[in-house]
Amino acid sequence: MFGREGFELGEKTEHARGKSIGGHAYDGAKTMRAVISGGAGFLGSHLCDYLLERGWEVLSIDNLVTGAEANIRHLAGHPRFRLVRHDVTKFIDVPGPVDYVLHFASPASPVDYLKLPIQTLKVGALGTHNTLGLALAKKAKYFLASTSECYGDPNVSPQPETYWGNVNPIGPRGVYDEAKRFAEAMVMAYHRAHGLDTHIVRIFNTYGPRMRLNDGRALPNFVHQALTGQPITVYGTGKQTRSFCYVSDLIEGIYRLMQSDEHEPTNIGNPQEITILEFAERIRALLGATTPIVFEPLPQDDPKQRCPDISKARRLLHWEPKVSLEEGLQLTLEFFKKQFAETQAR
Repeated sequence: MFGREGFELGEKTEHARGKSIGGHAYDGAKTMRAVISGGAGFLGSHLCDYLLERGWEVLSIDNLVTGAEANIRHLAGHPRFRLVRHDVTKFIDVPGPVDYVLHFASPASPVDYLKLPIQTLKVGALGTHNTLGLALAKKAKYFLASTSECYGDPNVSPQPETYWGNVNPIGPRGVYDEAKRFAEAMVMAYHRAHGLDTHIVRIFNTYGPRMRLNDGRALPNFVHQALTGQPITVYGTGKQTRSFCYVSDLIEGIYRLMQSDEHEPTNIGNPQEITILEFAERIRALLGATTPIVFEPLPQDDPKQRCPDISKARRLLHWEPKVSLEEGLQLTLEFFKKQFAETQAR
């Protein structure tokens, strides 16, 4: 069971240099061991599940600022899983062997990173530096969860990895965009300077169970408004496009990239584009909502198009998404409706 402070009973979280976290009895048998920062988040928790199902041992490090203990509660008592509550912008020391360090910690929705701008920049800079240091010390492989936001408001669509982007570094969204761009630069520096075996994924819009209702992203916002009887808010004209990848497809792509020899950034996402207005109408219809759609001004630097070129992933990883938007939305909306009912019952 997890303790009330969010880490496994018996675990200690030490922020001071020289103190270790996540100690365990390592039996010497060769089990692949991963350290995942942000392991209680939406994507991090699904990655924990995926690795555990394949026999890995997983140490999740999360300060639960945007992650949630509920995302990994089902893993309480699992013999190969531990959660430690710790801020990765502070020094990390994990006893015992580590095979892979995966840095997924960061606010990721506009609501979160606009509310936590300094923390977002710190986890992209200091968090990346500390997790890279852990990988180097352990002679482990390293994996960075980067983002399509590196492309900013693109002038090229779909966006290939060779596109350098169109980012406003001092705009409100710059705290997230530039944190991830800096993180990518630092990962490549460690690869070139230290020979560290590193991998970088640029994640495009992803959805699925364990997203937070009303977290500022399109899908949970639309669902929350529809379920609460509020008008559904579409920003701008709604003609801007997004492409939505179901979480199981994304995690499969991430795992394949983990096992590859590719060190430069790789897009993982679903290339099927849909306008935001069409997406809102689809959500409203699936939920049987009758609330109107209202239009608000487009936020500053909001991308007009977001669509991945996944040619590289297809070629190198033999990966492409399999879950249709219809199937993925059904699964996700069932989760949201259950979550909403539980919230209403409290």
